[in-house]
Amino acid sequence: MSIFGKIKTAIFGDKGPLGGSVFGGSKPAAPTPTQPQATPQTHQPQAAPTAAPAAQPVDVEAVLTGIASRKGNPDLNWRTSIVDLMKLLDLDSSLANRKELATELGYSGAKDGSAEMNIWLHKAVMRELEKSGGKVPAGLKD
Repeated sequence: MSIFGKIKTAIFGDKGPLGGSVFGGSKPAAPTPTQPQATPQTHQPQAAPTAAPAAQPVDVEAVLTGIASRKGNPDLNWRTSIVDLMKLLDLDSSLANRKELATELGYSGAKDGSAEMNIWLHKAVMRELEKSGGKVPAGLKD
């Protein structure tokens, strides 16, 4: 699983906010065969199928705040630090993993663990979480 995939799963759980598997790996259930039924003599119009209600987006900030309060580690600055965000989610925050994450997300600068790279990574992760159906405040993306 990709580094970003691990971050997304840690925040959204096994299913994404838009329903279904986060990674699209699950198959829909096979339809069950139905017994043929006699058709009534009078034709009644069938009701149009109703769409399932849209899943609510996951409030990323609320989830992360909840995790932080449960862990009781006020020293983690997950709101601005990619290293602290990864630590909060119990993910390896090593330079090697951050380089891999940078490659996944399309970072084109030097992958040297610089402040520039880390700030870009944090903002890119937040933007990608939003694209995946999460609700992310502007202050965490920009």
